Amino acid sequence: MTLVPQTNSTVPDPVQLVLDSVPSPLTKKAYRRALTDFLAWWEEQGRPPLSKAVVGRYVAGLVESGLAPSSVNVRLAAIRKLVREAADNGLLGAFEAEAIARVKGIRRQGRRTGTWLSQAQAQELLLAPDVTTLRGLRDRALLAVLLGCGLRRSELVALTFDHLARREGRWVVLDLTGKHGRTRTVPMPGWCKAAVDAWTRAAGLSSGHVFRPTAPRGEKVLARGRLSHEAVALIVRKYGQRLGHAGLTPEDLEGVRLAPHDLRRTFAKLAHRGGAPLDQIQLSLGHASLQTTEVYLGVEQDLAEAPGDRLGLSLRGD
Repeated sequence: MTLVPQTNSTVPDPVQLVLDSVPSPLTKKAYRRALTDFLAWWEEQGRPPLSKAVVGRYVAGLVESGLAPSSVNVRLAAIRKLVREAADNGLLGAFEAEAIARVKGIRRQGRRTGTWLSQAQAQELLLAPDVTTLRGLRDRALLAVLLGCGLRRSELVALTFDHLARREGRWVVLDLTGKHGRTRTVPMPGWCKAAVDAWTRAAGLSSGHVFRPTAPRGEKVLARGRLSHEAVALIVRKYGQRLGHAGLTPEDLEGVRLAPHDLRRTFAKLAHRGGAPLDQIQLSLGHASLQTTEVYLGVEQDLAEAPGDRLGLSLRGD
């Protein structure tokens, strides 16, 4: 038995079938890395018959190595898909595949808090790019869309001019396809649209993808169609490292280690604090459940203004 067909084999490659089954470029990248590592480990073990015990031993090794539970579970999800594709193509028995699919993931202890910016930090971040340069205009527009619309990184890199439209007297991101193929329309604040317009006018763009790579010195737009996911992460991280230490060198303070998703969390929390209804925040974020949105809000118990203080009840009856 082999999970990797020989050269010129007519048997489909189950690894490629796994990658073809997931639409997200980030998921493809994570699954490719996970399956490459697993198959390398399997080779080192002498290619033992795949079983629940073998995969369980691999997972135990990942845990012992100190890998985070979320990373272990991503790798296990990729392996589950792999063995099912192998079973469908006659490379693995159906019984073995289903047994392996029952290998339990690692339970997370507690909840990852993530990073939320305060309103002052978000404002500082938005003003950080040097808007006298083309690259600075692009970076400000990118940060504005992440903060002002709460888009995912994958949604931002896929954003085109066709998504920008006026509805009911305001600008929106129209018919945006997000996670699990859900489509939504996201209102865009006026200051956010102004940042996008400043970038696209300076870059001479009016069609195709909104966010493009620039030349090394940032003075012109490159011909490539859109920014990569990695470039967006680097841009957000760069400006996060500058927060809170104006006038100091990077060696003096580390700043805030930001990821694009932290700006999505910040959008949710600042909107909630500003009085936006929870269901409207949920719709903007494209969450299937309200519970997921509540996690993004990072709500803490307010002991000064507690819910019980607002019931209007007293022992006097007045």
